Amino acid sequence: MRISAPRLALTSLFTLFAFNSAWADDVQVAVAANFTAPIQAIAKDFEKDTGHKLVAAFGATGQFYAQIKNGAPFEVFLAADDSTPAKLESEGATVKGSRFTYAVGTLALWSATPGYVDSKGEVLKKNAFKHLSIANPKAAPYGLAATQVLDKLKLTDATKGKIVEGQNITQAFQFVSTGNAELGFVALSQIFQDGKVTSGSAWIVPAELHDPIRQDAVILEKGKDNPAAKALVEYLKGPKAAAVIKSYGYEL
Repeated sequence: MRISAPRLALTSLFTLFAFNSAWADDVQVAVAANFTAPIQAIAKDFEKDTGHKLVAAFGATGQFYAQIKNGAPFEVFLAADDSTPAKLESEGATVKGSRFTYAVGTLALWSATPGYVDSKGEVLKKNAFKHLSIANPKAAPYGLAATQVLDKLKLTDATKGKIVEGQNITQAFQFVSTGNAELGFVALSQIFQDGKVTSGSAWIVPAELHDPIRQDAVILEKGKDNPAAKALVEYLKGPKAAAVIKSYGYEL
């Protein structure tokens, strides 16, 4: 039987789609809460460019560590620090050689009210606020960085009774955005897009006031045989992902 050119083209397109679908996989990813917006943007390009689908869960790095150790089905871990993935690596819970730094985070002091936070963070020293939001320093690296800033500025004792602690950086942000805290330490990526702070007022905290927030990614043991896990890690190293990451205020 002779097949017309249009029908042949349609058949070839269907065959290509079926082939790509057969090789497409889902990848279960544990993502540090500060990286929520960037990974959602990256996920769209990743699926379009590779056919693989990224299925993300968001939370605090310390909480994810506990879940991974208890058998959670995550295949890739995008942490908010470098020490937690390194610890999992030393415990044999990761694919050897897969760990790398995908972003370096920036801490910001933010208020939802325009003009409330000055560009040098003097609002902290004035101490006229009632509530200061931070993420849990035992579970969230951005929360730990916040406590280091307060220590460096010798404000730990002065602010102790004013701290409102979120389980992760998303909850710390929500306390400020809803007005339950006048200001708080958040990830710059939560309030920053394309070179500017998108709402309220903020002080971008100088890097020397806290330990570097190096955020490492790693393929977990459960993802060792999943092509989508390897594809995601490689994609995060590429130019498209890098452009997105930088647009949210991260360093590479």
